Amino acid sequence: MIEFKEIYKIYNEGEGENEVRAIDGISWVINKGEFVGIVGASGSGKSTCMNIIGCLDVPTSGHYLLNGVDVSTMNARQLATVRNRELGFVFQQYNLIPKLSVVENVELPLLYKGVPSSERRKTALEVLDRVGLADRCKKLPAQLSGGQQQRVSIARALAGKPSVILADEPTGALDSKTGKDVLALLKELHREGKTIVLITHDNSIAEQCKRVIRISDGKVTEDFTREAVE
Repeated sequence: MIEFKEIYKIYNEGEGENEVRAIDGISWVINKGEFVGIVGASGSGKSTCMNIIGCLDVPTSGHYLLNGVDVSTMNARQLATVRNRELGFVFQQYNLIPKLSVVENVELPLLYKGVPSSERRKTALEVLDRVGLADRCKKLPAQLSGGQQQRVSIARALAGKPSVILADEPTGALDSKTGKDVLALLKELHREGKTIVLITHDNSIAEQCKRVIRISDGKVTEDFTREAVE
């Protein structure tokens, strides 16, 4: 589903000491239905990997295949289309629009897809019910707790039926109990067959994932799968 083939992302290429290899020849395959944690310290290259997986950036060289399609040389418009069709994003800071209600926020990816309003509303309410927030559908984001806002973010990611859910530090702005609740929801989605890629700097969060890929200085230093994750 997600394949990196000798991916490099180089800034200031050819400028000697100023050259930065944010990603330095990474190759991997993430299969459909996996729950993968990509973990590394600040500056390790994990955020650059996330940006490329999420079609927010393109590599300097190498190939990135998403569902068998090489997206590594696509232009901005093509990448936007792929993001809208294939990817659901869950961000650390939720990225909800303050002036829109909960249900309107969840409808956004469907609006961009041109889905009719009645169908948008039906789907949005279904996924909000899925995350336990159907009764908050008319509230504004500011009227919700941090954990509830993150669940809205997950509902929004699910609304477009993406092939991959990409979660960037999804518990980073939450207290430990609420963070565990959000992770439990992601695990539940994984058990239902969703493909989830979680980006984190926190080893304790990464340990909740079935497969862990550790990155340092733009290279994969460890890639392993656990037999079981609670």
